[in-house]
Amino acid sequence: MNSVQNPAQVLLVLTTLPDHPSAEALAAELVAEHLAACITILPSAQSVYRWQNRIEQASETPLIIKTTAARYAQLEAALRARHPYTLPEIIALPVTQGLPDYLAWINRATLSEDTTC
Repeated sequence: MNSVQNPAQVLLVLTTLPDHPSAEALAAELVAEHLAACITILPSAQSVYRWQNRIEQASETPLIIKTTAARYAQLEAALRARHPYTLPEIIALPVTQGLPDYLAWINRATLSEDTTC
């Protein structure tokens, strides 16, 4: 997502954190900075992955971040700067359908100084 085609495009951004307290702290910061409208913190999940040529397993806390394409670059930069992992999972998926009022709320909530949410 190097270029912003439609800045109002709603995105779901996925990431994982090593534990619930770090997920809560990061989520609060991102919402407070209007980089996300809402972040859903899921229960702990078990991840299996290859890292440095070894199969690893870890308990992680997944996050589902609701934002817009206009805020994605800043969100990604904030995640990279604050994330405890060397190579964090940051995957953005476009939302192609949804309740129009909810999608509009995401756009309003990610404006820098919006207070109408």
